[in-house]
Amino acid sequence: MTNIVRTAIAFFVAFVFQITIFPAVLADPFKPNLLLVAVVWIGLTVSSLWGAALVYLFGLIQDTVSGLYLGLNGISYLITFIVLHNIAHRLYADSRYLMTLSVFITTLACGITQLILLALFSSAGGIIGTLLYSLIPQGLVNALAASLCFSLIGKQDKEELG
Repeated sequence: MTNIVRTAIAFFVAFVFQITIFPAVLADPFKPNLLLVAVVWIGLTVSSLWGAALVYLFGLIQDTVSGLYLGLNGISYLITFIVLHNIAHRLYADSRYLMTLSVFITTLACGITQLILLALFSSAGGIIGTLLYSLIPQGLVNALAASLCFSLIGKQDKEELG
């Protein structure tokens, strides 16, 4: 029970940082998307039904607060979760390096998914160039944030065991 409460608090803190602190302090392509880091962690470690609902809820909440279109992040996070969950049993999900690489690749895939969805369902032509330009820096920043988050989680787990 303590682990669930601690995880919920960590997600809430990540959401608050994502919405309030990072936009005020950091420039646009250098804001880490901590919710995407959480989506990768959920996709590699949590069961399918609860994880899918939680990931879609994260995307909808992020769209409600700071999204361009309602449901864009929700759908892209859900697609990302489904792909990660389908390959999670083939990967060693406890490796921090694999999780960090997964965050980088997921950032690129999520950005491309959002580009495809925007191209199909909206007339936002100017935003496509902006998203393409910032995909690689966003992926690198998310990978850095993921390595920091996963190293903190790893240290916390070692303290509980020892």
